[in-house]
Amino acid sequence: MPAFITSDSVALHASAQPDRLACVDLATGRRWTYRALDDAIQRAVGVLAIGHRVEQGQRIATIARNSADLLIAQQAAMRLGAIFVPLNWRLAAAELQAALADCDPVLLLHDTALEMVPPACCVPIEVEAFAAAVVAQRPAPRRPLPLDDMPSIILYTSGTSGRPKGVIVTERNAMATAVNFGVLGRVGNASVFLCDAPMFHVIGLITNLRPPLLQGGTVLISPSFDAGATNRRLADPTLGVTHYFCVPQMAGMLREHADFAPARWTSLTAIFTGGAPNPAADINWWLAQGIRMADGFGMTEAGTVLCMPVEAERIARKAGSSGLPAPMVGLRIVGDDGHDAASGEPGEVWLSGPNVTPGYWNRPQDTASAFTADGWLRTGDIARQDDEGFVTLVDRRKDMFISGGENVYPVEIEMVLLDHPDVAEAAVIGVADQRWGEVGRAFVVTKPGRVLDPATLASHCGARIARYKVPKEFFLTEALPRTASGKIQKHILRARIVPG
Repeated sequence: MPAFITSDSVALHASAQPDRLACVDLATGRRWTYRALDDAIQRAVGVLAIGHRVEQGQRIATIARNSADLLIAQQAAMRLGAIFVPLNWRLAAAELQAALADCDPVLLLHDTALEMVPPACCVPIEVEAFAAAVVAQRPAPRRPLPLDDMPSIILYTSGTSGRPKGVIVTERNAMATAVNFGVLGRVGNASVFLCDAPMFHVIGLITNLRPPLLQGGTVLISPSFDAGATNRRLADPTLGVTHYFCVPQMAGMLREHADFAPARWTSLTAIFTGGAPNPAADINWWLAQGIRMADGFGMTEAGTVLCMPVEAERIARKAGSSGLPAPMVGLRIVGDDGHDAASGEPGEVWLSGPNVTPGYWNRPQDTASAFTADGWLRTGDIARQDDEGFVTLVDRRKDMFISGGENVYPVEIEMVLLDHPDVAEAAVIGVADQRWGEVGRAFVVTKPGRVLDPATLASHCGARIARYKVPKEFFLTEALPRTASGKIQKHILRARIVPG
């Protein structure tokens, strides 16, 4: 595919609709029209290029909570051809040190005191100081934009396997995600996105920001998720939020909060969920409250891949599915024999298209092993596709285990456990067994004040799934280890020593 000049949506709307509201920083109340945002980005280009001599291809890292200043910095880096690398501020110092060593930035924006020493050639600067410098700087002269197939962003994977990798995101990839979600999510010029998902994650930095900015909509940036604040913002008619992303655990926190009032969410198109299993019962519960919950599937390597149509009837009839493939996504469900699986049969999801990453930063072997010889990305996710094209995720290939010769998919068991009224969270892994080869081990978090025992859980599962799928061990735990984006870290569960 030939390279094109990077598209700059903010600059476009600064000319087309300069006085339209583009961005609000909810923590500080600062607001930017498209004209003002374009000007701030061009001032930030001056701060980076003139003040810090940042050049094309160099990395700018951040360790900071969400803010409009990070959006401005990313867009300025894009105009320069520099590479923006937002790091998970929740990581331990040693983990951050390793990521910084891998991406080797020349500049590090941070909003709290650093607990590690940046690389030798890296200049640390506080986000507030950067924002002040942007205000004081004159706009830099415009320069030609980079080609759209050049690395623009590096996003480190959330580490569900314990080995975070830097996923390269080009502007072509980001534009494809803006289009893909824009079509499936009904994004338009009047759309208002509330972003409290972390901006070191693909959902926060790309899916929450690029679709509305492409259409000339508005982004409301919150430092982080707070159930009370989010409830109030969704109900605030002066904000007019139309789109909100969260993982199912966040949705659960919203409904359990005292300020939960979905009848007041009158401008909301839908809540869009992903990143963890979302039981059909929960989706239908939200529909009963008058809120469309559109589940989907995406990944750092490919942005938006699947999403449910924003139609209440379709959501109800297909609850549990991750929806239909986005328009710029090439998708195959491939069986173990390397051929496309029949309708309804499980297989690995393979992807192609302009949304798909060119590879991993500094990891040529991982890049080579991720792709087929003819360029399809092997996702490692197992799914089924029905006759109407709807795709249902079954599990991660690496999480599947074989018990007595039968393939067992933990997500299927987890969904059954989550159907129990006293279960808040569940995770299942396969463990070695002398008789069956492998059996299931379930970790269960109960809802507050509820009491469960393994026999009750085994009976609940046995009434709903085949006997060989029922876990042989159930362990009650106070919490499950999760990444910042809400994904369960099963490698930690596998290493956990359980009572003998």
